[in-house]
Amino acid sequence: MGAIALGGGAALLTTLAPGVSKAGGHTEMLLLTCMDFRLTGAVGDYMEARGLAGKFDHVVLAGASLGALNDRFPAWADVFWTHLDLAIQLHDVHRVMILDHRDCGAYKMILGEASVKDADVELKTHIKQLYALRSAIQTRKPGLEVEIGLMDLQGRVLQIV
Repeated sequence: MGAIALGGGAALLTTLAPGVSKAGGHTEMLLLTCMDFRLTGAVGDYMEARGLAGKFDHVVLAGASLGALNDRFPAWADVFWTHLDLAIQLHDVHRVMILDHRDCGAYKMILGEASVKDADVELKTHIKQLYALRSAIQTRKPGLEVEIGLMDLQGRVLQIV
């Protein structure tokens, strides 16, 4: 039995031997979203509308992209990277979708109110963070496709290129 460090003294115990993979086959992608209860239904609806219902692994961190890449809660990054590694190993994940949302409390708490003071500043702040995480993923996992977007509170998603 091995262990995968999750940070903060937590570990995930695993019985997978090196080179052993595939527990349950293939899925399309790993989805990273925020924990905000206001949008759980909208996220499900969005994934279903894209034909991805039941075809993704789901990681939830406060702030989504910010949760996976910030200095205030570095253990969250360990959780994200561990889940990404496991999704690749166990389910042949070859794409990541990062879906931030507007009016995110984690952004206000971690970066401060000024970072989201109006719609334009908020959009720029999210884009900067989404780009940073996409770049980090592509650096650590070359060849992995990364899609990024920003959901409004009505469930509409702005795809960011």
